[in-house]
Amino acid sequence: MVSVGKLGLLIPVLLFITVANLMGAEQSAVEYPFRNGAEFVAVGKIDEMLMNSLVIKGIQPANLCSDEVFIRRVFLDMTGTLPESWETTAFLKSQNSNKRRVLINRLMEREAFVDFWTFKWCDLLRVKAEYPINLWPNGVQAYARWIHEAVKYNMPYDQFARELLTSSGSNFRVPPVNFYRAIQGEEPSAIAAAVALTFMGTRIEKWPEEKRAQLENVFSRVAFKHTAEWKEVIVHVDPAQTEPLQAIFPDGKTVTVRPESDPRVTFADWLITPDNDWFSRNVCNRIWSWFMGRGIIHEPDDIRADNLAVYPEILTFLQEELYKSKYDLRHIFRLILTSSAYQQSCIPSSKDSQAETLFAHYPVRRLDAEVLVDAICWLTGTQEEYSSVIPEPFTFIPATQSTVKLVDGSITSPLLKMFGRPERDTGLEAERSNEVSDGQRLHLLNSTHIKSKIERGLRLKQLLAQNRGRIDQMTRQIYLLTLSRNPTKDEMQVAAELFNVKARRKNRQAAIDLIWALINSKEFLYRH
Repeated sequence: MVSVGKLGLLIPVLLFITVANLMGAEQSAVEYPFRNGAEFVAVGKIDEMLMNSLVIKGIQPANLCSDEVFIRRVFLDMTGTLPESWETTAFLKSQNSNKRRVLINRLMEREAFVDFWTFKWCDLLRVKAEYPINLWPNGVQAYARWIHEAVKYNMPYDQFARELLTSSGSNFRVPPVNFYRAIQGEEPSAIAAAVALTFMGTRIEKWPEEKRAQLENVFSRVAFKHTAEWKEVIVHVDPAQTEPLQAIFPDGKTVTVRPESDPRVTFADWLITPDNDWFSRNVCNRIWSWFMGRGIIHEPDDIRADNLAVYPEILTFLQEELYKSKYDLRHIFRLILTSSAYQQSCIPSSKDSQAETLFAHYPVRRLDAEVLVDAICWLTGTQEEYSSVIPEPFTFIPATQSTVKLVDGSITSPLLKMFGRPERDTGLEAERSNEVSDGQRLHLLNSTHIKSKIERGLRLKQLLAQNRGRIDQMTRQIYLLTLSRNPTKDEMQVAAELFNVKARRKNRQAAIDLIWALINSKEFLYRH
Protein backbone atom coordinates (compact mmCIF):
# COMPACT_ATOMS: atom_id res chain seq x y z
CA MET A 1 0.00 0.00 0.00
CA VAL A 2 1.10 3.58 -0.54
CA SER A 3 2.10 5.48 2.56
CA VAL A 4 0.19 8.56 3.72
CA GLY A 5 3.30 10.67 3.18
CA LYS A 6 3.68 9.50 -0.38
CA LEU A 7 0.02 10.16 -1.11
CA GLY A 8 0.48 13.67 0.20
CA LEU A 9 3.19 14.31 -2.35
CA LEU A 10 1.02 12.82 -5.09
CA ILE A 11 -2.01 14.97 -4.31
CA PRO A 12 -0.86 18.21 -6.07
CA VAL A 13 -0.24 16.34 -9.31
CA LEU A 14 -3.40 14.24 -9.04
CA LEU A 15 -5.58 17.26 -8.34
CA PHE A 16 -4.29 19.09 -11.36
CA ILE A 17 -4.44 16.21 -13.80
CA THR A 18 -7.56 14.38 -12.66
CA VAL A 19 -9.78 17.41 -12.11
CA ALA A 20 -8.63 19.38 -15.13
CA ASN A 21 -8.46 16.66 -17.77
CA LEU A 22 -11.58 16.37 -19.89
CA MET A 23 -13.45 18.69 -17.54
CA GLY A 24 -12.13 22.17 -18.27
CA ALA A 25 -13.16 23.18 -21.77
CA GLU A 26 -13.01 26.81 -20.66
CA GLN A 27 -9.46 26.63 -19.28
CA SER A 28 -6.84 27.50 -21.88
CA ALA A 29 -4.32 25.22 -20.16
CA VAL A 30 -6.24 22.08 -21.12
CA GLU A 31 -8.00 23.12 -24.32
CA TYR A 32 -4.89 22.63 -26.41
CA PRO A 33 -4.58 18.87 -26.04
CA PHE A 34 -8.23 18.12 -26.77
CA ARG A 35 -9.26 20.07 -29.86
CA ASN A 36 -7.42 21.87 -32.58
CA GLY A 37 -9.93 24.64 -33.23
CA ALA A 38 -10.93 23.43 -36.71
CA GLU A 39 -14.67 23.53 -37.21
CA PHE A 40 -16.71 20.51 -38.27
CA VAL A 41 -16.56 20.18 -42.07
CA ALA A 42 -18.46 17.51 -43.97
CA VAL A 43 -16.01 15.26 -45.84
CA GLY A 44 -18.48 12.65 -47.05
CA LYS A 45 -22.04 11.38 -47.05
CA ILE A 46 -22.03 10.49 -43.35
CA ASP A 47 -21.08 14.02 -42.36
CA GLU A 48 -23.52 15.63 -44.78
CA MET A 49 -26.44 13.66 -43.39
CA LEU A 50 -25.34 14.22 -39.80
CA MET A 51 -24.88 17.96 -40.33
CA ASN A 52 -28.21 18.39 -42.12
CA SER A 53 -30.04 16.78 -39.22
CA LEU A 54 -28.17 18.77 -36.56
CA VAL A 55 -28.85 22.07 -38.34
CA ILE A 56 -32.58 21.33 -38.33
CA LYS A 57 -32.41 20.63 -34.61
CA GLY A 58 -30.29 23.70 -33.91
CA ILE A 59 -27.37 21.68 -32.53
CA GLN A 60 -23.79 22.70 -33.28
CA PRO A 61 -21.37 19.78 -33.79
CA ALA A 62 -18.10 19.82 -31.87
CA ASN A 63 -14.86 21.07 -33.36
CA LEU A 64 -12.48 18.44 -34.65
CA CYS A 65 -10.14 16.78 -32.19
CA SER A 66 -6.43 17.56 -32.13
CA ASP A 67 -3.84 15.29 -33.72
CA GLU A 68 -2.74 14.29 -30.20
CA VAL A 69 -6.21 13.07 -29.38
CA PHE A 70 -6.74 11.47 -32.77
CA ILE A 71 -3.66 9.24 -32.74
CA ARG A 72 -4.48 7.91 -29.28
CA ARG A 73 -8.16 7.43 -30.13
CA VAL A 74 -7.61 5.62 -33.40
CA PHE A 75 -4.89 3.35 -31.96
CA LEU A 76 -7.22 2.34 -29.12
CA ASP A 77 -10.27 1.92 -31.36
CA MET A 78 -8.47 -0.03 -34.07
CA THR A 79 -5.81 -2.02 -32.23
CA GLY A 80 -6.62 -1.77 -28.51
CA THR A 81 -3.08 -0.44 -27.95
CA LEU A 82 -1.36 2.88 -27.30
CA PRO A 83 1.12 4.32 -29.80
CA GLU A 84 4.82 4.31 -29.07
CA SER A 85 6.24 7.76 -28.31
CA TRP A 86 8.16 7.85 -31.60
CA GLU A 87 4.97 7.11 -33.53
CA THR A 88 3.17 9.94 -31.78
CA THR A 89 6.04 12.36 -32.38
CA ALA A 90 6.27 11.47 -36.08
CA PHE A 91 2.52 11.84 -36.54
CA LEU A 92 2.42 15.22 -34.80
CA LYS A 93 5.32 16.54 -36.88
CA SER A 94 3.93 15.28 -40.19
CA GLN A 95 2.70 18.01 -42.55
CA ASN A 96 0.77 15.55 -44.71
CA SER A 97 -2.80 16.88 -44.92
CA ASN A 98 -3.99 13.29 -45.45
CA LYS A 99 -2.06 11.79 -42.53
CA ARG A 100 -5.12 10.67 -40.59
CA ARG A 101 -6.39 8.55 -43.48
CA VAL A 102 -2.88 7.19 -44.04
CA LEU A 103 -2.64 6.18 -40.37
CA ILE A 104 -6.03 4.43 -40.49
CA ASN A 105 -4.93 2.37 -43.49
CA ARG A 106 -1.59 1.48 -41.90
CA LEU A 107 -3.20 0.35 -38.67
CA MET A 108 -5.41 -2.07 -40.63
CA GLU A 109 -2.24 -3.80 -41.80
CA ARG A 110 -0.96 -4.48 -38.28
CA GLU A 111 -1.12 -7.77 -36.46
CA ALA A 112 -2.46 -5.83 -33.46
CA PHE A 113 -5.50 -4.88 -35.57
CA VAL A 114 -6.15 -8.54 -36.31
CA ASP A 115 -5.69 -9.52 -32.66
CA PHE A 116 -8.01 -6.77 -31.43
CA TRP A 117 -10.85 -7.51 -33.83
CA THR A 118 -10.48 -11.23 -33.19
CA PHE A 119 -11.04 -10.37 -29.52
CA LYS A 120 -14.11 -8.27 -30.42
CA TRP A 121 -15.64 -11.14 -32.40
CA CYS A 122 -14.77 -13.62 -29.64
CA ASP A 123 -16.96 -11.56 -27.30
CA LEU A 124 -19.88 -11.61 -29.71
CA LEU A 125 -19.48 -15.29 -30.63
CA ARG A 126 -19.11 -16.43 -26.99
CA VAL A 127 -15.66 -18.04 -27.29
CA LYS A 128 -15.26 -19.73 -23.92
CA ALA A 129 -14.02 -23.14 -22.81
CA GLU A 130 -16.02 -23.82 -19.71
CA TYR A 131 -19.47 -23.27 -18.13
CA PRO A 132 -22.03 -22.34 -19.15
CA ILE A 133 -20.43 -22.34 -22.60
CA ASN A 134 -18.58 -25.65 -22.96
CA LEU A 135 -16.26 -25.53 -25.95
CA TRP A 136 -13.30 -26.97 -23.99
CA PRO A 137 -9.81 -25.65 -24.90
CA ASN A 138 -9.62 -27.70 -28.12
CA GLY A 139 -12.79 -26.09 -29.42
CA VAL A 140 -11.76 -22.62 -28.24
CA GLN A 141 -8.41 -22.75 -30.02
CA ALA A 142 -9.91 -24.07 -33.26
CA TYR A 143 -12.72 -21.48 -33.19
CA ALA A 144 -10.45 -18.55 -32.29
CA ARG A 145 -7.87 -19.45 -34.97
CA TRP A 146 -10.63 -19.54 -37.57
CA ILE A 147 -11.91 -16.12 -36.46
CA HIS A 148 -8.34 -14.77 -36.46
CA GLU A 149 -7.76 -15.98 -40.02
CA ALA A 150 -11.10 -14.54 -41.15
CA VAL A 151 -10.15 -11.12 -39.76
CA LYS A 152 -6.57 -11.29 -41.04
CA TYR A 153 -7.58 -12.06 -44.60
CA ASN A 154 -10.66 -9.85 -44.49
CA MET A 155 -13.14 -12.61 -45.23
CA PRO A 156 -16.32 -11.05 -46.71
CA TYR A 157 -18.90 -10.79 -43.97
CA ASP A 158 -21.56 -12.72 -45.90
CA GLN A 159 -19.16 -15.66 -46.23
CA PHE A 160 -18.16 -15.35 -42.56
CA ALA A 161 -21.78 -15.52 -41.43
CA ARG A 162 -22.75 -18.27 -43.88
CA GLU A 163 -19.98 -20.56 -42.67
CA LEU A 164 -20.99 -20.02 -39.04
CA LEU A 165 -24.66 -20.67 -39.81
CA THR A 166 -24.36 -23.70 -42.11
CA SER A 167 -21.24 -25.70 -41.13
CA SER A 168 -21.52 -29.31 -39.99
CA GLY A 169 -19.00 -31.69 -38.44
CA SER A 170 -16.72 -31.98 -35.41
CA ASN A 171 -16.31 -28.83 -33.35
CA PHE A 172 -12.61 -29.72 -32.98
CA ARG A 173 -12.05 -30.16 -36.73
CA VAL A 174 -14.60 -27.82 -38.36
CA PRO A 175 -14.10 -24.57 -36.39
CA PRO A 176 -17.24 -22.63 -37.47
CA VAL A 177 -19.37 -25.44 -36.02
CA ASN A 178 -18.49 -24.02 -32.61
CA PHE A 179 -21.08 -21.31 -33.21
CA TYR A 180 -23.69 -23.95 -32.31
CA ARG A 181 -21.62 -25.30 -29.43
CA ALA A 182 -21.19 -21.84 -27.90
CA ILE A 183 -24.86 -21.66 -26.95
CA GLN A 184 -26.44 -22.40 -23.59
CA GLY A 185 -28.53 -25.34 -24.76
CA GLU A 186 -29.05 -27.52 -27.80
CA GLU A 187 -32.80 -26.95 -28.13
CA PRO A 188 -34.21 -24.94 -31.10
CA SER A 189 -35.26 -22.05 -28.84
CA ALA A 190 -31.67 -21.49 -27.63
CA ILE A 191 -30.27 -21.74 -31.17
CA ALA A 192 -32.84 -19.36 -32.65
CA ALA A 193 -32.17 -16.80 -29.90
CA ALA A 194 -28.40 -16.91 -30.53
CA VAL A 195 -28.81 -16.65 -34.31
CA ALA A 196 -31.19 -13.70 -34.03
CA LEU A 197 -28.96 -11.86 -31.56
CA THR A 198 -25.72 -12.44 -33.48
CA PHE A 199 -26.80 -11.93 -37.08
CA MET A 200 -29.97 -9.85 -36.79
CA GLY A 201 -29.21 -7.78 -33.69
CA THR A 202 -32.53 -8.59 -32.11
CA ARG A 203 -33.74 -10.31 -28.95
CA ILE A 204 -36.46 -12.80 -29.85
CA GLU A 205 -37.72 -13.03 -26.28
CA LYS A 206 -39.40 -9.71 -27.08
CA TRP A 207 -41.11 -11.13 -30.18
CA PRO A 208 -44.73 -12.38 -30.20
CA GLU A 209 -44.86 -16.05 -29.24
CA GLU A 210 -46.04 -17.22 -32.67
CA LYS A 211 -43.29 -15.37 -34.55
CA ARG A 212 -40.67 -16.67 -32.12
CA ALA A 213 -41.89 -20.24 -32.59
CA GLN A 214 -41.63 -19.88 -36.36
CA LEU A 215 -37.94 -18.98 -36.17
CA GLU A 216 -37.29 -21.77 -33.67
CA ASN A 217 -38.84 -24.23 -36.11
CA VAL A 218 -36.18 -23.36 -38.71
CA PHE A 219 -33.54 -24.82 -36.38
CA SER A 220 -35.58 -27.78 -35.16
CA ARG A 221 -33.52 -30.24 -37.20
CA VAL A 222 -30.09 -29.24 -35.90
CA ALA A 223 -28.72 -32.27 -34.05
CA PHE A 224 -25.74 -32.88 -31.78
CA LYS A 225 -23.81 -36.15 -31.48
CA HIS A 226 -21.36 -36.50 -28.61
CA THR A 227 -18.32 -38.67 -29.35
CA ALA A 228 -15.91 -40.70 -27.24
CA GLU A 229 -13.40 -37.83 -27.36
CA TRP A 230 -13.88 -35.56 -24.35
CA LYS A 231 -16.05 -32.53 -25.21
CA GLU A 232 -16.07 -33.27 -28.95
CA VAL A 233 -19.49 -32.84 -30.55
CA ILE A 234 -20.64 -33.47 -34.12
CA VAL A 235 -23.12 -30.85 -35.31
CA HIS A 236 -25.33 -32.03 -38.15
CA VAL A 237 -28.85 -32.05 -39.59
CA ASP A 238 -31.02 -34.82 -38.15
CA PRO A 239 -31.10 -37.59 -40.82
CA ALA A 240 -34.13 -39.24 -39.23
CA GLN A 241 -36.45 -36.54 -40.54
CA THR A 242 -38.31 -37.78 -43.64
CA GLU A 243 -40.97 -35.11 -44.04
CA PRO A 244 -40.56 -31.65 -45.63
CA LEU A 245 -40.15 -28.79 -43.17
CA GLN A 246 -42.61 -25.93 -43.46
CA ALA A 247 -40.87 -22.78 -42.26
CA ILE A 248 -41.91 -19.14 -41.95
CA PHE A 249 -39.15 -16.53 -41.82
CA PRO A 250 -39.37 -13.29 -39.76
CA ASP A 251 -40.58 -11.24 -42.76
CA GLY A 252 -43.48 -13.64 -43.27
CA LYS A 253 -41.95 -15.53 -46.18
CA THR A 254 -43.02 -19.20 -46.25
CA VAL A 255 -40.67 -21.91 -47.53
CA THR A 256 -40.73 -25.67 -47.84
CA VAL A 257 -37.43 -27.43 -47.11
CA ARG A 258 -37.05 -30.91 -48.57
CA PRO A 259 -36.07 -33.72 -46.13
CA GLU A 260 -32.63 -34.12 -47.71
CA SER A 261 -31.89 -30.37 -47.52
CA ASP A 262 -30.45 -28.33 -44.67
CA PRO A 263 -32.94 -25.74 -43.33
CA ARG A 264 -30.00 -23.64 -42.11
CA VAL A 265 -28.83 -23.15 -45.71
CA THR A 266 -32.32 -22.04 -46.72
CA PHE A 267 -32.36 -19.61 -43.80
CA ALA A 268 -28.90 -18.25 -44.71
CA ASP A 269 -30.06 -17.79 -48.33
CA TRP A 270 -32.96 -15.71 -47.03
CA LEU A 271 -30.92 -13.75 -44.48
CA ILE A 272 -27.84 -12.86 -46.53
CA THR A 273 -29.30 -10.86 -49.40
CA PRO A 274 -29.40 -7.15 -50.25
CA ASP A 275 -33.19 -7.32 -50.12
CA ASN A 276 -33.11 -8.27 -46.43
CA ASP A 277 -32.35 -5.40 -44.03
CA TRP A 278 -31.89 -7.60 -40.98
CA PHE A 279 -28.39 -8.80 -41.84
CA SER A 280 -26.68 -5.65 -43.12
CA ARG A 281 -28.43 -3.29 -40.72
CA ASN A 282 -27.23 -5.33 -37.74
CA VAL A 283 -23.53 -5.41 -38.61
CA CYS A 284 -23.38 -1.77 -39.79
CA ASN A 285 -25.10 -0.64 -36.62
CA ARG A 286 -22.73 -2.73 -34.49
CA ILE A 287 -19.64 -1.28 -36.19
CA TRP A 288 -20.96 2.25 -35.68
CA SER A 289 -21.54 1.43 -32.02
CA TRP A 290 -18.05 0.00 -31.57
CA PHE A 291 -16.46 3.20 -32.87
CA MET A 292 -18.98 5.81 -31.73
CA GLY A 293 -19.95 4.52 -28.29
CA ARG A 294 -23.59 3.77 -29.08
CA GLY A 295 -25.57 2.48 -32.05
CA ILE A 296 -27.56 4.48 -34.55
CA ILE A 297 -30.14 2.07 -33.17
CA HIS A 298 -29.34 1.72 -29.49
CA GLU A 299 -28.75 -0.76 -27.88
CA PRO A 300 -27.01 -2.27 -30.94
CA ASP A 301 -28.41 -5.74 -30.20
CA ASP A 302 -31.98 -4.59 -29.52
CA ILE A 303 -33.26 -3.81 -33.02
CA ARG A 304 -37.06 -3.74 -33.14
CA ALA A 305 -39.83 -1.73 -34.75
CA ASP A 306 -40.33 0.58 -31.76
CA ASN A 307 -36.60 1.23 -31.21
CA LEU A 308 -35.98 3.83 -33.88
CA ALA A 309 -32.71 4.80 -35.55
CA VAL A 310 -31.60 8.37 -34.81
CA TYR A 311 -30.13 8.59 -38.33
CA PRO A 312 -31.91 6.02 -40.52
CA GLU A 313 -30.41 7.64 -43.62
CA ILE A 314 -26.84 7.07 -42.38
CA LEU A 315 -27.62 3.45 -41.56
CA THR A 316 -29.13 2.94 -45.03
CA PHE A 317 -26.05 4.52 -46.61
CA LEU A 318 -23.72 2.18 -44.71
CA GLN A 319 -25.82 -0.83 -45.72
CA GLU A 320 -25.64 0.18 -49.38
CA GLU A 321 -21.88 0.61 -49.11
CA LEU A 322 -21.63 -2.85 -47.56
CA TYR A 323 -23.41 -4.35 -50.59
CA LYS A 324 -21.31 -2.35 -53.07
CA SER A 325 -18.07 -3.45 -51.39
CA LYS A 326 -19.17 -7.10 -51.45
CA TYR A 327 -19.47 -7.23 -47.67
CA ASP A 328 -16.05 -5.76 -46.93
CA LEU A 329 -16.22 -4.71 -43.26
CA ARG A 330 -12.97 -2.77 -43.50
CA HIS A 331 -14.64 -0.52 -46.04
CA ILE A 332 -17.29 0.35 -43.45
CA PHE A 333 -14.51 0.92 -40.90
CA ARG A 334 -12.84 3.44 -43.22
CA LEU A 335 -16.07 5.29 -43.95
CA ILE A 336 -16.68 5.85 -40.26
CA LEU A 337 -13.10 6.45 -39.12
CA THR A 338 -12.34 9.01 -41.84
CA SER A 339 -15.53 10.97 -41.18
CA SER A 340 -15.61 14.25 -39.28
CA ALA A 341 -18.34 12.65 -37.17
CA TYR A 342 -15.77 10.24 -35.71
CA GLN A 343 -12.99 12.82 -35.56
CA GLN A 344 -14.91 15.33 -33.44
CA SER A 345 -13.61 16.54 -30.10
CA CYS A 346 -15.11 15.11 -26.94
CA ILE A 347 -15.77 18.70 -25.82
CA PRO A 348 -19.32 19.63 -26.96
CA SER A 349 -20.06 22.85 -28.82
CA SER A 350 -23.72 22.56 -27.86
CA LYS A 351 -25.40 22.38 -24.48
CA ASP A 352 -28.40 20.56 -25.96
CA SER A 353 -29.22 17.42 -23.96
CA GLN A 354 -29.43 15.41 -27.21
CA ALA A 355 -25.90 16.30 -28.35
CA GLU A 356 -24.37 12.97 -27.32
CA THR A 357 -27.18 10.69 -28.54
CA LEU A 358 -27.14 12.55 -31.88
CA PHE A 359 -23.35 12.20 -32.18
CA ALA A 360 -22.65 15.95 -32.03
CA HIS A 361 -19.40 15.17 -30.20
CA TYR A 362 -17.22 12.16 -29.49
CA PRO A 363 -18.45 10.22 -26.43
CA VAL A 364 -16.09 9.87 -23.48
CA ARG A 365 -15.90 6.18 -22.47
CA ARG A 366 -13.78 4.24 -20.03
CA LEU A 367 -11.34 1.83 -21.62
CA ASP A 368 -12.46 -1.79 -21.85
CA ALA A 369 -10.99 -4.00 -19.13
CA GLU A 370 -8.63 -5.88 -21.46
CA VAL A 371 -7.40 -2.72 -23.16
CA LEU A 372 -6.83 -0.98 -19.84
CA VAL A 373 -4.88 -3.89 -18.36
CA ASP A 374 -2.75 -4.15 -21.50
CA ALA A 375 -2.11 -0.39 -21.46
CA ILE A 376 -0.91 -0.51 -17.85
CA CYS A 377 1.31 -3.53 -18.55
CA TRP A 378 2.71 -1.94 -21.71
CA LEU A 379 3.34 1.37 -19.97
CA THR A 380 5.15 -0.26 -17.06
CA GLY A 381 6.86 -3.07 -18.97
CA THR A 382 5.23 -5.82 -16.91
CA GLN A 383 2.86 -8.78 -17.39
CA GLU A 384 -0.40 -9.75 -15.77
CA GLU A 385 -1.06 -13.15 -14.18
CA TYR A 386 -4.16 -15.12 -15.22
CA SER A 387 -6.08 -18.09 -13.91
CA SER A 388 -8.82 -20.46 -15.04
CA VAL A 389 -11.12 -23.14 -13.70
CA ILE A 390 -9.62 -25.45 -16.34
CA PRO A 391 -6.48 -27.27 -15.12
CA GLU A 392 -3.01 -27.11 -16.59
CA PRO A 393 -1.68 -27.65 -19.22
CA PHE A 394 -4.75 -26.33 -21.01
CA THR A 395 -4.47 -22.83 -19.54
CA PHE A 396 -0.75 -22.17 -19.73
CA ILE A 397 -0.29 -18.52 -20.72
CA PRO A 398 3.13 -17.19 -21.84
CA ALA A 399 4.45 -14.32 -19.74
CA THR A 400 4.42 -12.01 -22.77
CA GLN A 401 0.77 -12.75 -23.62
CA SER A 402 -1.35 -9.62 -23.94
CA THR A 403 -4.84 -9.66 -22.43
CA VAL A 404 -6.46 -8.93 -25.79
CA LYS A 405 -4.99 -12.20 -27.06
CA LEU A 406 -6.74 -14.21 -24.34
CA VAL A 407 -9.21 -15.82 -26.71
CA ASP A 408 -10.71 -18.04 -24.00
CA GLY A 409 -13.28 -16.22 -21.88
CA SER A 410 -12.69 -18.74 -19.07
CA ILE A 411 -9.16 -17.38 -18.49
CA THR A 412 -9.21 -14.23 -16.41
CA SER A 413 -7.61 -12.24 -13.59
CA PRO A 414 -8.90 -10.26 -10.60
CA LEU A 415 -8.10 -7.00 -12.41
CA LEU A 416 -10.09 -8.03 -15.49
CA LYS A 417 -13.06 -8.96 -13.34
CA MET A 418 -12.81 -5.71 -11.39
CA PHE A 419 -12.97 -3.65 -14.58
CA GLY A 420 -15.98 -5.44 -16.07
CA ARG A 421 -14.70 -8.01 -18.54
CA PRO A 422 -17.75 -9.89 -19.89
CA GLU A 423 -18.35 -13.52 -19.00
CA ARG A 424 -19.19 -14.33 -22.66
CA ASP A 425 -22.25 -16.30 -21.64
CA THR A 426 -24.82 -14.61 -23.89
CA GLY A 427 -23.11 -12.48 -26.55
CA LEU A 428 -25.01 -9.39 -25.37
CA GLU A 429 -23.13 -6.09 -25.50
CA ALA A 430 -24.48 -5.36 -22.02
CA GLU A 431 -22.42 -8.22 -20.57
CA ARG A 432 -19.45 -5.87 -20.61
CA SER A 433 -19.47 -3.24 -17.89
CA ASN A 434 -17.48 -0.03 -18.24
CA GLU A 435 -18.97 1.51 -15.13
CA VAL A 436 -16.52 3.11 -12.72
CA SER A 437 -16.49 1.85 -9.14
CA ASP A 438 -14.83 2.87 -5.88
CA GLY A 439 -12.95 -0.42 -5.90
CA GLN A 440 -11.39 0.41 -9.27
CA ARG A 441 -10.38 3.89 -8.13
CA LEU A 442 -8.81 2.61 -4.93
CA HIS A 443 -6.95 -0.17 -6.71
CA LEU A 444 -5.39 2.18 -9.25
CA LEU A 445 -4.58 4.84 -6.68
CA ASN A 446 -3.52 2.85 -3.68
CA SER A 447 -2.65 -0.80 -4.41
CA THR A 448 0.66 -2.58 -4.11
CA HIS A 449 -0.22 -4.28 -7.43
CA ILE A 450 -0.02 -1.04 -9.44
CA LYS A 451 2.83 0.31 -7.28
CA SER A 452 4.88 -2.79 -7.99
CA LYS A 453 4.23 -2.61 -11.72
CA ILE A 454 5.51 0.96 -11.92
CA GLU A 455 8.49 0.49 -9.59
CA ARG A 456 9.75 -2.84 -10.91
CA GLY A 457 8.81 -2.59 -14.58
CA LEU A 458 11.37 -2.24 -17.35
CA ARG A 459 9.83 0.98 -18.63
CA LEU A 460 10.86 3.05 -15.61
CA LYS A 461 14.42 1.74 -15.81
CA GLN A 462 14.57 2.69 -19.49
CA LEU A 463 13.23 6.18 -18.86
CA LEU A 464 15.73 6.82 -16.08
CA ALA A 465 18.65 5.49 -18.12
CA GLN A 466 17.77 7.45 -21.26
CA ASN A 467 17.02 10.76 -19.54
CA ARG A 468 19.58 10.93 -16.75
CA GLY A 469 19.66 14.50 -15.42
CA ARG A 470 17.22 15.77 -18.10
CA ILE A 471 14.04 16.46 -16.18
CA ASP A 472 12.17 18.21 -19.01
CA GLN A 473 12.94 15.39 -21.43
CA MET A 474 11.89 12.82 -18.83
CA THR A 475 8.56 14.60 -18.34
CA ARG A 476 7.87 14.76 -22.07
CA GLN A 477 8.65 11.07 -22.51
CA ILE A 478 6.31 10.12 -19.68
CA TYR A 479 3.48 12.19 -21.18
CA LEU A 480 4.07 10.85 -24.68
CA LEU A 481 3.96 7.27 -23.44
CA THR A 482 1.05 7.68 -21.04
CA LEU A 483 -1.23 10.20 -22.79
CA SER A 484 0.17 10.22 -26.36
CA ARG A 485 0.92 13.93 -26.26
CA ASN A 486 3.41 16.49 -25.01
CA PRO A 487 2.69 18.15 -21.68
CA THR A 488 1.29 21.68 -21.57
CA LYS A 489 3.23 24.54 -20.02
CA ASP A 490 1.25 24.25 -16.78
CA GLU A 491 1.84 20.51 -16.62
CA MET A 492 5.57 20.99 -17.18
CA GLN A 493 5.61 23.41 -14.27
CA VAL A 494 3.75 21.00 -11.96
CA ALA A 495 6.11 18.18 -12.95
CA ALA A 496 9.17 20.38 -12.38
CA GLU A 497 7.93 21.20 -8.87
CA LEU A 498 7.41 17.48 -8.21
CA PHE A 499 10.94 16.64 -9.34
CA ASN A 500 12.33 19.49 -7.20
CA VAL A 501 10.54 18.14 -4.13
CA LYS A 502 11.96 14.72 -4.82
CA ALA A 503 15.47 15.91 -5.64
CA ARG A 504 16.98 14.55 -2.47
CA ARG A 505 15.50 11.11 -3.16
CA LYS A 506 16.65 11.15 -6.77
CA ASN A 507 14.48 11.39 -9.85
CA ARG A 508 13.29 7.80 -9.68
CA GLN A 509 10.62 8.46 -7.08
CA ALA A 510 9.41 11.59 -8.86
CA ALA A 511 9.04 9.64 -12.10
CA ILE A 512 7.11 6.92 -10.26
CA ASP A 513 4.75 9.48 -8.76
CA LEU A 514 4.19 11.24 -12.09
CA ILE A 515 3.45 8.00 -13.95
CA TRP A 516 1.16 6.87 -11.16
CA ALA A 517 -0.69 10.17 -11.19
CA LEU A 518 -1.19 10.04 -14.95
CA ILE A 519 -2.46 6.44 -14.81
CA ASN A 520 -5.14 7.71 -12.43
CA SER A 521 -6.15 10.57 -14.71
CA LYS A 522 -9.35 10.47 -16.72
CA GLU A 523 -7.28 11.19 -19.80
CA PHE A 524 -5.53 7.84 -19.43
CA LEU A 525 -8.50 5.79 -18.28
CA TYR A 526 -10.96 6.98 -20.92
CA ARG A 527 -11.39 7.05 -24.66
CA HIS A 528 -11.84 10.70 -25.51
